[in-house]
Amino acid sequence: MASVRILPSWAEDLRRRYLRNEAVLFVLHGNVHDLVLVDGDLKPLTEFLTEVFWKDVRDTIAVYNLATGVRFTKKAKEAEAQAELMREAPREKALAGLERLLVTSRKVGVVLEYAETLAPSGDPSFQGDLDRASIVTLHRWSFLPQIEKQDNVVLLVAENLAELSPKLVSNPKVAVVDVPMPDRETRRAAARIVDSRLSEKEAERYADLTAGLKLLQIEAILAPPPPAEEDRSEREAFIAGLLGTAADAAERAKKLSQLTSGLTRDEIRALLAPGAADPAVAAAADAAERARKEVDRLISRRKREILERECFGLVEFVEPQHDFSVVGGMEEVKKDLLVLADNIREGRRSRVPMGMLFTGPMGTGKTFVAEAFAKECGLPTIKLKNFRSKWVGATEGNLERILTVIKAIGQVVVIIDEGDRAFGNTDGEGDGGTSSRVIARIKEFMSDTSNRGRILFLVMTNRPDKLDVDLKRAGRLDRKIPFLYSQEPETVEAVARALVKKNRLKSDVDFAALRDTFSAKLVGYSNADVEAVVLMANDDAARESGGDASVTAAHFEKAASDYFPSRDAELLEYMELLAVFEASSRRLLPPKYAHMTPEELDVRLRLLRATVGSRR
Repeated sequence: MASVRILPSWAEDLRRRYLRNEAVLFVLHGNVHDLVLVDGDLKPLTEFLTEVFWKDVRDTIAVYNLATGVRFTKKAKEAEAQAELMREAPREKALAGLERLLVTSRKVGVVLEYAETLAPSGDPSFQGDLDRASIVTLHRWSFLPQIEKQDNVVLLVAENLAELSPKLVSNPKVAVVDVPMPDRETRRAAARIVDSRLSEKEAERYADLTAGLKLLQIEAILAPPPPAEEDRSEREAFIAGLLGTAADAAERAKKLSQLTSGLTRDEIRALLAPGAADPAVAAAADAAERARKEVDRLISRRKREILERECFGLVEFVEPQHDFSVVGGMEEVKKDLLVLADNIREGRRSRVPMGMLFTGPMGTGKTFVAEAFAKECGLPTIKLKNFRSKWVGATEGNLERILTVIKAIGQVVVIIDEGDRAFGNTDGEGDGGTSSRVIARIKEFMSDTSNRGRILFLVMTNRPDKLDVDLKRAGRLDRKIPFLYSQEPETVEAVARALVKKNRLKSDVDFAALRDTFSAKLVGYSNADVEAVVLMANDDAARESGGDASVTAAHFEKAASDYFPSRDAELLEYMELLAVFEASSRRLLPPKYAHMTPEELDVRLRLLRATVGSRR
């Protein structure tokens, strides 16, 4: 070759593995429906493979998918006859024709797009004859010595590896190559290609803002507007500068920009304001600033929409509206989490845990504190929804899609509520081993030390005994923070004050003065119960004196006496003791539990487990 071409890392890996004779059948998975950056240009994957990657090393190149059939982007003379026969061949004949080509011709490259539709995952007994035949055919190709002798290669392209037949993926003669999401440098270079007007500083900024997006999406967002639209907006800004600061200048400029289409700036100035100074410089600066802000808003909005859609609604972006100022009590916990948030903001990655486990009975504020912590960190925050599916292989595929997005975003807090339900049973019985595979993949991802300080998992559950033990070890969920019901009146009072502030109630009541008639009665109640009492008092005040009435001490005292929670005392104690048992520091425990010996705790847990262990 005349010049050295710098290939993407995955393409270089594919080339090296082929040259080492590792395989003739390769699976490309991951970010395959995207553009590829090469030689200062952006190309779709198939176009990159056929016109760049194989351009000088393959004599014949064929591309096949179920929708368009076989098409040749390059043909050697000896392959022309077979190419004509395969032009409109049905699926079973297309694969047979490609096999003849691979066996009889040299230097052939075959790209099988949407390979999951050719060799889908699933129980063979429920698959059609064509699906089973395709799987067997592709499996046979990996072992055919004629294909290797003829220096031929086959690429299967599938976005989600879990959707491809395990018979192929687990085949030792099939090599799997992951096509990653674009890294920061790739996004920066793509931004400059898409809009050559960007300065280096702007390109760097957009490289950070577009983390988690594909190059295809970055191109759609950052591409300059069509020339006609751009001319109109610039003309409108120019006319607005000529008209000055009049009240209706903006509206007049908009109308005049349409009427003056086709005129030069000198002609427009002579028509509207002869002798006026040229406002081009200021107008251009204003237009650039407006465009920059609009693109920033567009990136933020589209990024959220795109990533949620990429995961088929399996993740939800969280925009916390509160910080620790509205979290009452739990002073030691808040102190630790504020230090951790500061370490994350300042990039002190070695002082950031791989993950945290919030555990305790329902209603203790785990989710509320998690969102406040995310607000303090200032990082993008996503919440995992239920990614389990009844369809074979779909659960693993959903998980892979989620993990790909998480890794692409970079710095992110991942909240997993009700972790015991999300991760499911660990024995894998009754679900074909899905749970054990899901847990194994999550363990692998969470223990990747390159994610420390970048991806923080925050798992919440009131039944930590149902989580896999290995998932809770140090190096995955390093910090285990107990959330318990209020153990003393002072804690209830701190929670009540925070709830009055959170709900913006009109009240100047000093809860410490109501210790005997209010907070002492609510010791042992959950934070959710305390909030219910506070809101009940507010309702009473509204019924008595109208919607704007202030909540008095009498209202709070009456609500505390009147409130009757539904409680399973044994189950709540069991959950509380589980949280104490999991705690990674005695310092975070109230005096009631801080002095319990492990033996005492174990005896009580065993007794309660026998009684309530199977309840939810």
